[in-house]
This record gives sequence, C-alpha cells and structure tokens, in this order.
Amino acid sequence: MLAQDGQAGQTGSGGVAVAAPPSPGATAVSAAAPGRGALWGLGAGWLGTRTLLVLTVLGVLKLTSLDVTTDVSVIYHGWYEVLQTGTFPMDDVTWQYPPGAALVMLLPGLLPWSYLISFYVICGVFDALAMGMLVRSGLRKGRSFLGAWVWVVGVPLLGPTVYCRYDIIVTAIAVAGLLVLLRRPVLGGFLLGLGGLVKIWPLLALAGTPRGRRTRRSWTAALAALSGLAFLLAAGMNGAFQFLTFQADRGIEVESVGALPLHFARLLGGWHGLVSMNYGSVELLGPWVTVISKVSMAATVLGFAWLLYWRLRARRWQPSTTYDAALATLLIFTVTSRVISPQYLVWLVGLAAVCLTVRGSSQRPVAAMVLVATLLTTLEFPMAFGQVVNSQPWGVTVLAARNLLLVAATVVSCRRLWLSTRGDQVATLVLPPSTPDHGYPVRPGIAYEQSLLDD
Repeated sequence: MLAQDGQAGQTGSGGVAVAAPPSPGATAVSAAAPGRGALWGLGAGWLGTRTLLVLTVLGVLKLTSLDVTTDVSVIYHGWYEVLQTGTFPMDDVTWQYPPGAALVMLLPGLLPWSYLISFYVICGVFDALAMGMLVRSGLRKGRSFLGAWVWVVGVPLLGPTVYCRYDIIVTAIAVAGLLVLLRRPVLGGFLLGLGGLVKIWPLLALAGTPRGRRTRRSWTAALAALSGLAFLLAAGMNGAFQFLTFQADRGIEVESVGALPLHFARLLGGWHGLVSMNYGSVELLGPWVTVISKVSMAATVLGFAWLLYWRLRARRWQPSTTYDAALATLLIFTVTSRVISPQYLVWLVGLAAVCLTVRGSSQRPVAAMVLVATLLTTLEFPMAFGQVVNSQPWGVTVLAARNLLLVAATVVSCRRLWLSTRGDQVATLVLPPSTPDHGYPVRPGIAYEQSLLDD
C-alpha cells in the first residue's frame, strides 16, 4: 500500500523506499478512531452555518438590497411551467443547460410547498447529502475530516446565492461520484455522467482516473449514463439540445477573467462599449470582445492539452491523484471560461473538499485559496455587483482580486499535481508481515490496487 505517513526504512536499488514490516496483528496504515467530539463539532458547524445561510436566503438577515432569489422564483419557475408542457424552452436564450437540467427544474413541483420553498428544501437536502458523504469518507483509514470542514465553511461563504441556484445540487452529485469512483468505478462514472447531463462540468472529474481498468469502466459508465438519459429526454421532449446554439453565441460576462482588461480600460476611459443583459447574464459588448472570446477559447484548449500531456507523463498515482486532477481540471475550465458566475465557486469548494478527505493531497494550499476566492465572490456579488457592472474602483478591485487569486490557484494546482506524479520521486511501500523463513516485497502495482480498495 502506498503509505501516506511514517518513516521509510532503507532504499532499494529501484528507487523505492521500503518501510519496515508491521508487527503481527498490526494494520498497514494505522488510523486512530475518530472521537465523537470531532463528529459533534462537524454536525454543530454544519447546522449553525446553514441556519445563518437560511436566514439570509429568507431575507431575515440581509447582506445587500439586491434580490438573488429571482432566478428561482422567476426564471426557474418559468422554465418549470414550460417543461410541464413536454418541451424545452427553445425560444428562451437564457436556457443554456444540458437536458438533464429539466429534471432539476421539475423536481420542486413534486413537493407540497411553493416552488421557491421547495427549491430551498431540495438544495438543503443535497447539501446535507454531500456533507454526509464527506464525513463518511473522513471516517475511513488514512482519510481526514478536513474535507468535510471545507464544505462546512465554504458553502456559506457564497452567501444566499448558493441556495438560489441549482449548482449545489450538481456539486453534491459530483462529490458523491468522485468519492466512490476509485472503489466503485461504474457507480462513480454513472454519477458523474448524470451530473454531466445536468451541467456538463462533472465529466471533467474523470480526467484523473487511474489508467487501465478503472478508467475504462468509469468512462464507459459515464458515457452510458450521459447518452442513455439524454436519448430518453430527447425522445420524450422537444428541443433537448437547443442549448448548444445559445452557448455558442455567448459573449464576455462581466465577472470573467477575460473581462478584467475591459474593466480597467473602461475605468481609465479607454473603452466605450456597452454593458448589457445578454444570453441570461450581464455581458460586455463592443470593441475587443470578439478577440478576448477567441483568446479564452484558445486558453481552454491549451489548458486541456496540458492535462493530456500530464496524464501521459504521470508515473505515480496515489489515492489523492484522481481528486487532485479533478480540481486542477475544473480550475482550468473556470478561469479560461468566458463566464464566471458566482455559483461556479461552489463547484470548486466541492472538489476542494473531496481532495482534502485524503491526507496526502497536494491541493491543501489550493483549497485555502478557493475559500478566500469564495469570500471575495460574495463581496463582489451581490454586495458590490453594481460597482462591478459600472466598472467602478471598488468593484473592479474586488473582482480583480478574486479572478487573479483563481488564476494563481490554477497555476499552483497544476504545478503541485505535476510534482506529485513525477516518476523520479520515491514511492514508499509497506510490506506485509514477513514469514519466519523469508518475506516477499509487494509489487508497486499490487500495492496501489490494494490502497484503492482500502480507501
């Protein structure tokens, strides 16, 4: 098993540090049983933060005069009314989601309360499910509760927006899929495929699956879930893939990384374009927008090309590698996108939390950067969104700090992922108890397979 902690013994000729065998009856990785205090602390933290979150969502506690609930009460509910007729909102350019999103929009109608309250309840249930999965993962040998704490702290940092968008539902599905991916690749692939049918990005979490059988099984399951359910929705409703046309026509959203040069130019009086609601978000329209859009798309292609290169060159795979690669992939996708809506940060919080369930994760500093970026996002939206839209100093400053921090997090994430999988690093193996006559070392492949099963 790949050891997470402990002292290595001697170094063999093959560049493998061999640890002393455990004493009879001892396990390869010892982990102290979690105290009840840790579980009670997590439960109290989740309950306390979610109570405050619900109070802000309901308007009892106000962060700003901007109403962030209209996406649910007006837009989502409007889509719900159209979807009930058996067709997708084909004439609504704000519908830019895969066909699985229709299932999310229809779900609140099954509950007895108003559409708005029912939506909040569903968000709370999926929030709790993600929390439960992270806690359950933290109870396993060699794992940590730090991931659960990232979820406890990170979700409310996004303010009421997090329960007023359906991204927390998608994130919970992606968290569940990633956490079971190594032990049950078919189930993990199915869940990530289901998430991809709802909002595409969970498919990116498959970027770091271990080469070989697990990759084949998980990718096949994801493709089967995605294509099978998409076919059923397309067969039962009209306009399932109309969203592709709307996505292709999007411009530069005011909160994206690509918008920063235009904000600074506008602030200094050097850009005279328009800021207008376009394709469901506030976008910058005018000079240089087309150029920046092309640069953003080229950056996405280059980022994914680097990921492919990393995957081909990676030589060491640890239980944390799959999770770390998923976070790095999502960061590349986010910072190179033409759109960074505030709710995108809950995606990053979710995958950062999954990474930190493994003690050997390379992404700890990245997770801290994501949490700070989430807080800055709430300062930017909804608290200073008017200043962002008008390119005023405070709004541009906060937005620049958030976006540059995300860019830095992406660079750090990719670099640490690369270093953690370099082939010239020393792997530590824990040998099984030796027999009185002789002992046989564990081959790295077998050790790695066993470490996955022990997760």
